Amino acid sequence: MSVTEETKAAEDFNPTDRTTLRRLPKRGSFERQTVYEILDEGFVCHVGFVAGGQPFVIPTAYGRVGDTLYIHGSRASRMLKTLSEGVDVCVTVTHVDGLVLARSAFHHSINYRSVVIFGRARVVESDEEKTRALEAFTEHVVPGRWREVRPPNAQELNATLVLSLPLAEASAKVRTGPPIDEEEDYALPVWAGVLPLGICAGDVVPDPRLHTQAEPSAALEHFDLSSRHSNDSAEG
Repeated sequence: MSVTEETKAAEDFNPTDRTTLRRLPKRGSFERQTVYEILDEGFVCHVGFVAGGQPFVIPTAYGRVGDTLYIHGSRASRMLKTLSEGVDVCVTVTHVDGLVLARSAFHHSINYRSVVIFGRARVVESDEEKTRALEAFTEHVVPGRWREVRPPNAQELNATLVLSLPLAEASAKVRTGPPIDEEEDYALPVWAGVLPLGICAGDVVPDPRLHTQAEPSAALEHFDLSSRHSNDSAEG
């Protein structure tokens, strides 16, 4: 199901005190489709939480299934053990789409797309949901890879802690377009514009212990970063 089809039946997010944008609110969005597109394009999220009075922000991989964000790791992980206790958590995902060079130093900026999620995570107990979450992680990174590899066995499932975070309190913030200078600065003979940025996949590097009969990965053959959304031309 595409993000568009998925969100037709879902309402947009309701603003809360934590998700309401105080600065430049015109760049904010509570559209579920916008939030899901940003999440689905990313590879790494940053998880913020407090443990023992000390704030932490930890980068980690994630996967989305419908209105749920999954994160996972070792049962020994301090982050996961803390989140499993039901503490408040803040998860962010950001894409840098371009460097915005203005005519003045003050108005230099970055074109970006970001999502902020608030909530409390729960531990995934059933092996069925845990396997579904691990499949989502794998497919999120390289679509089609799950059916090429050996699935997790009982020992691996038991060693893995998976947490589920409902996508109920979230917002997006996006900046696009050229620099916004002071009106009098447009007369300055200074170059201004946008340097687009993006992620580029390089040539694959086979494992030196690759089996001699291993076929090339069909998932990698169809891997296409350019299909992930990027927009650096619209006004913002």
